[in-house]
Amino acid sequence: MPLPFERPIEDLEAKIRDMRSYAAEQRIDLDEEIRLLETRLERLKVQTFADLSRWERVQVARAPGRPTGLDYVHSLFGGFQELHGDRTLGDDPAVVTGLARFDGRTVVVVAQQKGRDTKENIHRNFGMSHPSGYRKAMRMFDLADRFGHPVVTLIDTPGAYPGIAAEEQGQAWVIAESIRRMSRLRVPAVSVVIGEGGSGGALAIGVANRVLILENATYSVISPESCAAILWRDAAEAPKAAEALKLTARDLAELDVVDRVIEEPIGGAHKDPAAAMRSVGAALREELAALASEDPEALRRARHDRFRRLGRYVELDAVA
Repeated sequence: MPLPFERPIEDLEAKIRDMRSYAAEQRIDLDEEIRLLETRLERLKVQTFADLSRWERVQVARAPGRPTGLDYVHSLFGGFQELHGDRTLGDDPAVVTGLARFDGRTVVVVAQQKGRDTKENIHRNFGMSHPSGYRKAMRMFDLADRFGHPVVTLIDTPGAYPGIAAEEQGQAWVIAESIRRMSRLRVPAVSVVIGEGGSGGALAIGVANRVLILENATYSVISPESCAAILWRDAAEAPKAAEALKLTARDLAELDVVDRVIEEPIGGAHKDPAAAMRSVGAALREELAALASEDPEALRRARHDRFRRLGRYVELDAVA
């Protein structure tokens, strides 16, 4: 199903398909008319996606068909060997981890995984990790330091799982431990927000030397629905909350929360997953190459400094 603002685009695409089918059936030449409609379609796509509201970009970040963490892993990395389990309680399918080859060297991959359909979403818990998922990620960070492998994390979660069982297992403490462990990595680390980056559940694997974000992805301390439920006691006020949260890639770049915005194909990554994944691969290659010559202590210190100066703000005394 198209997103609400995509319906004019879908209607025009359907019209072009019908015209091509009619021309083939009747054996008549409608090439000129079809070209005019295709030009109009491209113009409509550019105009629509250039002027999306923040809430509409949230919808694009959640769009069905948008590449998942595993899609990126299988497309960009060679010889991926998944490693399961946290060595304490079990294996969380919402977090996929393992070793792979990228650009000629071994890397450690940690990816948050949503499902591609209802059945898989239930299995993956809609990308919301339990404490065992973050313990598994920390095990990968230990492995990366031990063998000197760079770390790549792919962020796509509405937030850590807030259920009673997760809280009983120390969800908040485990997230804090994961943040601390990643901040102390002595190898290059690059994080990419590929869909939703929600709250501490995203930050737990996002304390990297470089934080990248796809053009239509979002990154925020809370989802718009949860924010609206708290502030206005009505989740239907989510569009208003999205505007206040300033959670889009453009906002985050202006606030220096992210280091780089990766362009998506016109229409969003869900319309051309292969092109989106190629763009992410090219950005990863550049960022890892730039970090490759840094010594371990410099990487750790730079990561610390990056997050200490996070965001932009104005001191009222200075203004006065």
